[in-house]
Amino acid sequence: MTASKLIVIAAIMASASAFAPAPAFNRLSTAVRAEEEPKKGSGGMYDTRDPEEFVDEDARKSISAAPSFEEYMKQRAAE
Repeated sequence: MTASKLIVIAAIMASASAFAPAPAFNRLSTAVRAEEEPKKGSGGMYDTRDPEEFVDEDARKSISAAPSFEEYMKQRAAE
């Protein structure tokens, strides 16, 4: 075989890897809390996280309590 044929064959074999399937997505590796089951919301979707209220000295690191859906709708109607 000539060098050009070897180069063409190597290029074809290397480009075949572009068509290989992607590795399977592992949901457990991306879970925020792997020890707890996610909660199913009213829309049928599962919540991936439910942060607790947290107050820190630095306001940028604090997590405020979220309003309930009813409170949100009342606030939205008032605007």
